[in-house]
Amino acid sequence: MQLKSRQYFIIVLVLATAFLHLGAALDRQLFPDGPDPLFILNSLGYLGLLGAYFLPLVFLQRMHRIAWWALLVYVIVTIAAWVVIWVGLNVIQGGQPFFGHDSLYGVPAKIAEVALLFLLWKDKP
Repeated sequence: MQLKSRQYFIIVLVLATAFLHLGAALDRQLFPDGPDPLFILNSLGYLGLLGAYFLPLVFLQRMHRIAWWALLVYVIVTIAAWVVIWVGLNVIQGGQPFFGHDSLYGVPAKIAEVALLFLLWKDKP
């Protein structure tokens, strides 16, 4: 399979998003009691779906359309969860400043995820 430039950008954006979530999970200021399992799982989910979408295995290539849908939905759910949990519960309801320490991970991840949605849509199988 010959990759196009947008597919390389998809790979970079998924890796960036996965590492931002992993970084947030391991941040002692955000999670003083230890790594957050949901952020770790989110990071692993991105990496797994990236593999399912691009690895040149026959089984995965037969499921390429399903992997595309799974990755697209995963990105949308991740963005929606951030809006509800961070923006809704913490910023609006809890009164925390939007551009606090949490935003060091959240805002760049959401920018990457929105760009990822656009590129995934352009790469629709």
